[in-house]
Amino acid sequence: MIKKFFLVVLLSLFFFKLSFAKNINIQENINLSLKCKLEKKIIKNLEYNYKTFLPEELKDKDLDKFQIKAIKPETLFIDGLSLFLSKSKKLNVKIVNKDVVLFKAIDAEKNYSESAIVTRKSGELIHEITKNIKSENSEKYIFFYSCKKREKKV
Repeated sequence: MIKKFFLVVLLSLFFFKLSFAKNINIQENINLSLKCKLEKKIIKNLEYNYKTFLPEELKDKDLDKFQIKAIKPETLFIDGLSLFLSKSKKLNVKIVNKDVVLFKAIDAEKNYSESAIVTRKSGELIHEITKNIKSENSEKYIFFYSCKKREKKV
């Protein structure tokens, strides 16, 4: 299981590197509604140096209604992951293809960012929050989720 998470992290870093070369690349129209279970959280701040916490050790909750809507060529809406991403009218990075959905937003002061990658086939979601980017004491919070498509109620 740990190997799987490290593979996802490495893949996400690879896709983030590619994403800066081309910030917007939406190849598919999608409308996904997901239910995601929190698997673990990694914290790097003044108190913890990339310490891993399991869900029972956290106050963080599962994502009951995480929605992604992409419209070619460059529209991407995110809802239910965080207020920051839900209210971000302009995501800096938007990548959508048959394998992944990748997005990133940075605040106007360039001191706070959120990014995520969803692997569509496996349903894995990695959500990263970085605070105090300009400071020597920047903080990182990395969430790992396992997601499934929400069934539509009739």
